[in-house]
Amino acid sequence: MKHTLMAELPTLGLSLGEDQIDRLCRFGELLLRQNQVMNLTAITEPTAVARLHFLDSLSLLRDEPLAGKTLIDIGCGAGFPGVPLAIAEPSLQVTLLDSLQKRVNWLKTILPELGVDATCVAARAEEYVAEHREAYDVATSRAVARLNILSELCLPYVKVGGKFLALKGAMAQAEADEAKTAIEALGGRLSEIREYPVGEATHRIVVVEKVRPTPKAYPRKFAKIKQQPL
Repeated sequence: MKHTLMAELPTLGLSLGEDQIDRLCRFGELLLRQNQVMNLTAITEPTAVARLHFLDSLSLLRDEPLAGKTLIDIGCGAGFPGVPLAIAEPSLQVTLLDSLQKRVNWLKTILPELGVDATCVAARAEEYVAEHREAYDVATSRAVARLNILSELCLPYVKVGGKFLALKGAMAQAEADEAKTAIEALGGRLSEIREYPVGEATHRIVVVEKVRPTPKAYPRKFAKIKQQPL
């Protein structure tokens, strides 16, 4: 895992200290150990973990200055991309949000060992926003939901002038085209799709700028979001 990170971080134009790389590797070890008793990841080969979890998460940093900003990772799962970002950029204030309490409890347990000071919250995205509306510079998500659904869950958290960064795969452009109407209705503007080499694959980040406040009617209840996506 460490060899892969040291060899391939430069392809993203990134450089981390050895202590940061060691902490990423420790996170990987803790992830794989806990995965034996809790369903955290289907990716278990160390090189694949380094590429598909760590390098994928860290690709956000190549073109997005995050120092000193506030970021909420929505549907963080096992902590991606939020935990690697917090390790790589210590001044970034990270909130990890997931609906599953046991995942959040695990993150709370391991983060002190990793030297990460992040806020961990077990709540549904469409409910937690009630007291945190337009409170963050950046919202991120690696969730598998389509972009029009993710936009309704994520954009309400973002300050005007901030960004929603969605980590997506090969269908990023198609999802962005589908979500354009939703993004505009939610106060966003589709800015660009960034491409990054990760191993032999190309990973993509959809960049949505927050240009005006999200109407108070959004987000709706999740059942309605799924049944009638914007």
